[in-house]
Amino acid sequence: MMKEKSHSQSSSSTSWIVLNSKGHCSIVDMDKHRIMNLAQIHYRDFRILDPLLSYPSAILGREKAILLNLEHIKAIITSEEVFLRDPRDENVVPVVEELKRRLARHVDYSTLQFQALEVALEAICSYLAARTTELEMVTYLSLEKLTNKISSLNLDCVRKLKCTTSTLTAKVHKVRDELERLLDDDQDMADLCLSRKLLSPVSISGAANKASISPTSGSKISSLSTIHGEENDVKELEMLLEAYFVQIDRTLEKLINMKEYIDGTEDYINIQIDSRRNKLIKWELVLSSGNLCLAIFALMTNDIFGLSFPYNWNKNHGFMFKWVIIVTAMCTASLFFTIIAYARKKGLL
Repeated sequence: MMKEKSHSQSSSSTSWIVLNSKGHCSIVDMDKHRIMNLAQIHYRDFRILDPLLSYPSAILGREKAILLNLEHIKAIITSEEVFLRDPRDENVVPVVEELKRRLARHVDYSTLQFQALEVALEAICSYLAARTTELEMVTYLSLEKLTNKISSLNLDCVRKLKCTTSTLTAKVHKVRDELERLLDDDQDMADLCLSRKLLSPVSISGAANKASISPTSGSKISSLSTIHGEENDVKELEMLLEAYFVQIDRTLEKLINMKEYIDGTEDYINIQIDSRRNKLIKWELVLSSGNLCLAIFALMTNDIFGLSFPYNWNKNHGFMFKWVIIVTAMCTASLFFTIIAYARKKGLL
């Protein structure tokens, strides 16, 4: 029984890479309860980082942590450490290396938070831009093939690319909406500044009061610099989010233009297919009219010369055979041209 319990606990653990403010990192296996205790987050917040639940992209600020769910980048940023999930993932390794490089020198808590957030945003923007560029090249090549030759294979390829484009557009749109939400809400942006929360509201108000009643100018400057430092953190974060918002907005614009180009090409192909279908219908009408007239011609000649009744004109019928053929052919030809003329008049041909 104890073996089964220990096995279930070990199976629920996940690999995390932990980086401190000096860039030192280590890969550890931790279960969700331990990581929640270290980051001091709730279970509903931890569910956002679960890849099996397919939560949309999100950047959430909590009391003592920042939660990042940006496609393959799932991280928890605290005031002292950064926790990255699935460190052996090929898309996560470059993020870890870049973050280690930037945190190689000693930095304060504010820089740790901003560096981790900047590296994550830079990675997801670069990833989505690269995917968009790659998809753009393949899409334009496939559309060119489809325009030159309309076939079922080319049509299926374009439909798959259109589905992929829609999926990627939704992902980019979600990241853009998340950045826009943070930029539009000052409180949400302030929640991402963990350094502000290291000072309690009492100490902040006390520092402000002390600055107003202190007889020494040194304490005034020290207290006011703390408050202004927090405002600078918010401004720095706002500038950071705006920079990557512009990048992700450009990527989204490229995807929208590509989707419109696909729709325009599909409309053009549908027009070409309808035109060919109309030509086939016209030929079908002509051939059906011809078959009808030939059937009438065959019916008339067979019925007339197939009679075995003893009529006088039936004897020595060579002369009659010629006139029957001529009259029947003229009648059926007149019927055929009448049908064609009527179809032209009605706009069917």
